[in-house]
Amino acid sequence: MKHITIIPARYGSTRFPGKPLVSLINKPIIQYVYENAQKCSENVFVATDDERILNAVKQLGGKAIMTSKDHQSGTDRCAEAAETLQKDFYFDVVINIQGDEPFVRTEQIVSLIKCFEDEKTDIATLIKKIDSPEVLFNPNRPKVTIDNQQNALLFSRATIPYLRGKETEDWLSSHDFYNHLGMYAYRTDVLAEITKLHPSKLELAESLEQLRWLENGYRIKTAITEFESIGIDTPEDLKVAEEFLKTQS
Repeated sequence: MKHITIIPARYGSTRFPGKPLVSLINKPIIQYVYENAQKCSENVFVATDDERILNAVKQLGGKAIMTSKDHQSGTDRCAEAAETLQKDFYFDVVINIQGDEPFVRTEQIVSLIKCFEDEKTDIATLIKKIDSPEVLFNPNRPKVTIDNQQNALLFSRATIPYLRGKETEDWLSSHDFYNHLGMYAYRTDVLAEITKLHPSKLELAESLEQLRWLENGYRIKTAITEFESIGIDTPEDLKVAEEFLKTQS
């Protein structure tokens, strides 16, 4: 199975403009993402809508491709880049690593790729067992329920499942809950298909694009990771990332 890694990175973030080029300790955020992706992917490309990001990646010796400014999601940006890159070489699976995930690990990417050993897998994503009430009841940390084959049943910003007859302080000790980490992989043909779907009712209700895929019958395989994701959405998140880096040195 051949795969390609695409890192969608846009400049005009509402909460943190220019985020991919912001320095994290000693190098731009996008460089961390790119270098970590390269550890297990031969073909890594940044898909961007801004020449400043394009040029920065190329100056680092990386590969980048320009895409439209009109995309609503990283998935859409990945799809455009994949369609262009398919003209040059063949790949079965597209790995999508967001440009604000500087600490993505090799083990996580490998776990996503292994999901496609199941021929029924259309899409793969990462989940992590929840171990704190702060995550369990935080609507900004989407949850997921899974079946016996680790296929996603439902994603929600609410705490799912609801434990009837249990006090909320006892939930974590009574059931395994999972947090969804926003890293995806798709079969190449599936990626092209899902970006042509119209927004679904559940997606609009929860503002979670993966619900559109479930509602349209696509199978999302999950891989359990032990490593927490530290995405950088705001300047405050950057400070958290800096503190994390200091603990690793």
